[in-house]
Amino acid sequence: MMNYPTPHIKATPADFAQTVLMPGDPLRAKYIAEHFLKDPVLVNNVRGVQGYTGSYKDVRVSVMASGMGMPSIGIYSRELYEAYGVRNIMRIGSAGAIQPHINLKDIVMAMGASMDSNYQAQFHLMGTFAPICSYEMLHAATQSAEELGAVYHVGNILSSDFFYDDDEGVPEALNPKKNWQKMGIMAIEMESAALYLNAARLKKNALCICTVSDQLVRHEYLSADERQTGFEQMMQVALETAVKLEK
Repeated sequence: MMNYPTPHIKATPADFAQTVLMPGDPLRAKYIAEHFLKDPVLVNNVRGVQGYTGSYKDVRVSVMASGMGMPSIGIYSRELYEAYGVRNIMRIGSAGAIQPHINLKDIVMAMGASMDSNYQAQFHLMGTFAPICSYEMLHAATQSAEELGAVYHVGNILSSDFFYDDDEGVPEALNPKKNWQKMGIMAIEMESAALYLNAARLKKNALCICTVSDQLVRHEYLSADERQTGFEQMMQVALETAVKLEK
């Protein structure tokens, strides 16, 4: 059993709600707390990774940044699950769509998270594990999206270790994005598989919902300002999901 405080979170289990929303960016965590939560309290600020707890529609909710990449969310989710007793973690972030029918600002919900990472090697599995989300959380999220009129897609995503990949000179038949696209992968992001693996190992719940910030097939991209304001519907979906999980 992991003890608290941990090397990365200076708090007590009572400081966190049972459901934690995890954007990658600490400033986005601060934005959610200040714009959506009632009476938010800063419960962690180690390394500038801000965590807040407040309430939304009378339900206690926490929001804390995960940082960027699978190693980072792997650390924070493991500590929240194991040392702080958190039950549900919902990654909320951005993703690059690689299917032509998925548009900028659409929401993708990761039923499964494929990966090009070696993160799962730590679990010493004699095979390939398929990281999947919590059905309870996914069901609540799709209901919330429909109630809010959000355009959403459910399926498989790719959690990648690479933001910049060196594909110069790679033949078309070996192009990683093209081959993931052929397998029906909706979009690429950098965290969810590690979160799903930790949740599976610790018998907890996890879900990733992302707003499409980049359409990689058509080379369309949200501006920095659009990223700040264009994610609010996803934030509302996540918060409404947190409310449903408490009922």
